[in-house]
Amino acid sequence: MDNQNRQSRNGRRPFRGILAIAAVLVAIFAGFMIWSLFGDQGQNPGSGPGNQIAEDNGNASTGGSDVEDPVNSGGNGGSNGNQAEQEGTADPEEEATEAELNKVYDIVISNGRVINPETKLDKEGMNVGISGDTIEVVTSKPLKGDRVIDATGLVVAPGFIDNLSYDPNPLGVWNKIADGVTSNIAMHGGTSTPEKWYGYYERDKPPVHFGASFFYTQARNQFKLGRYDAATPEQSKKLTEQAENALNNGALGISFSFEYVPGITHEEVLPLMQLAHEYNVPVYFHGRYSDMEEPGTNVETMNEIIGHAVDSGAAVHIDHINSTGGTFSMKESLAMIDEALAKGLDITACVYPYDFWGTYLNSARFDEGWQERFRISYNDLQIAGTDERLTEESFKRYQKEGKLAVAYAIPEQDVIDALKHPVVMIGSDAILEPGHNNHPRASGTFARTIGVYAREKQAISLMEAIEKLSLQPAQRLEKQAPALQKKGRIAKGKDADIVIFNYDTITDRSTVEQPELPSEGIEYVLVEGQLALENGEVNKKIRVGQPIRSEFIRYSETAGSLQWDDKQYPMVNYRNQLYVDLNALTQHGYGVTWNGLQRTYTVQSGAASPAADGDPTQSPTDNELMLERGYKALFDGQSAKLLSIGERAYVPIEFLRSLGFDVSNDGDVWTVETQE
Repeated sequence: MDNQNRQSRNGRRPFRGILAIAAVLVAIFAGFMIWSLFGDQGQNPGSGPGNQIAEDNGNASTGGSDVEDPVNSGGNGGSNGNQAEQEGTADPEEEATEAELNKVYDIVISNGRVINPETKLDKEGMNVGISGDTIEVVTSKPLKGDRVIDATGLVVAPGFIDNLSYDPNPLGVWNKIADGVTSNIAMHGGTSTPEKWYGYYERDKPPVHFGASFFYTQARNQFKLGRYDAATPEQSKKLTEQAENALNNGALGISFSFEYVPGITHEEVLPLMQLAHEYNVPVYFHGRYSDMEEPGTNVETMNEIIGHAVDSGAAVHIDHINSTGGTFSMKESLAMIDEALAKGLDITACVYPYDFWGTYLNSARFDEGWQERFRISYNDLQIAGTDERLTEESFKRYQKEGKLAVAYAIPEQDVIDALKHPVVMIGSDAILEPGHNNHPRASGTFARTIGVYAREKQAISLMEAIEKLSLQPAQRLEKQAPALQKKGRIAKGKDADIVIFNYDTITDRSTVEQPELPSEGIEYVLVEGQLALENGEVNKKIRVGQPIRSEFIRYSETAGSLQWDDKQYPMVNYRNQLYVDLNALTQHGYGVTWNGLQRTYTVQSGAASPAADGDPTQSPTDNELMLERGYKALFDGQSAKLLSIGERAYVPIEFLRSLGFDVSNDGDVWTVETQE
């Protein structure tokens, strides 16, 4: 769409110029008149006095960050990205103070087309000021910097997040940088010992940020189980304990590979799913079946994964749905996701933008009958890193060697249908390895998504592409990984992980024969505010990647009390924000109604109704997990993020201002009074 618009503007006939100039003058005059009449009446409601309360003794504040304007609070994807193609979208990042405009920044990105998928900002002529590892200002007004990057004609977007990668080996990470990736997360695979895994890469210092799941298959190998063997109840119990230890040591979730280890049973999976729900982390699934041939079809794959979500309440993610779970049945598989979402389940998926998959020839995927299942022959297989197509004889030889081959077996329409779905994001499922025995997606996934499927085929808009490459992967994992809450966005206070590219030229260059070829059209990549790629060339001196871990806070003691009429409620302090049990509202004339589909509590004046079990005058149980499950409270256009402790929901005490109350404190004792 963007390319067509540019071509149409460049191709207009000269005699239309006068009419265009006249139209611009009329628009400017109309805009001036509207501004004169209405002034600043459109201010963000979150900027008022309700954000100014703070505890006098400085221990914690009520803050304003958890009380938000629902219009600008982002979402889980699915919004129409084409709306963001309109330049001039109003956005709070465009406002800058006098001090911000006068400051000299370490780096200024000047005159670029900034895209922030969280707020749908898509505007040319924007400037980004960076100090250290943080974005400090995004504005259309001029900025001063020690280093100025001229981004005229270029897109400035959040650094891409590959949440379906593998260990950040010292070869593959530089191809990730060249593809715009700033965070490499091993959620397909991962580690059974995250304390060792994170320690190793913290010492190794890759150029990309890094994180990993608890890899169940790897942990299972300690019992020397075959791929078709089921674990015993005792083994399953030990594996669940190891998984819990892994989560407490930073693992970002749990990952399964059913197709490669068909012996994994429902009885093994269920306690791990319950654990994932308890800890508020997602479970990533490489499904059991990848085709529509009986016995075992994509429909059964989808039913199994969705069934685990139903049984446990845990969030689930379907790995590379274009090659597992959706091949030859994409519309039906996506419809099953839609049905699950309509029931309130938390489910996402990812896709890589290629119509051929790749895996090792000695894997279970190539068990007897693979030709019928995948509708291919030996000649449809090619050894990665070569131009060799296989024969029956060479297949048998390479299968013994465990060679990686690509299979031309994915209908491109399946890829396009998956890309268009609002909860399907991008994941490469690869990282380049020594020997270059790999799928080209290891080097080209992210540039290809934009260059081929946004620009050339226009299957999705540029805004949708950026969202699927950055924001959605961050949102999938950020509930218990605070580091990701500052990634995937171009906004004040967010991490300076940024990719700058030419929309007209960005594309992949990697091929099956040469999977090591880096992408092109990406001019700059900043990680932690440092240039890991400059003018299209990687800088291997920049090795500033940071660990991305799950973090868990447990309740230990109250943080003061809230006095409301004749009742006193214990408060909790979570990340320097004060919260009180949402059920306190029901004891003062408010009803609270739960909507499981929207994951929201609607607060209304009227008959009291409890939000959940529990006495709000009682403190939580010691050592209970304090979790961000993504639940919200809504009242009269205001939205507040809730904290979950056990089965109880806690609301920021700042939210009480939305109900029309004054909130003040004397030390650790806070008081609620009706505004006069």
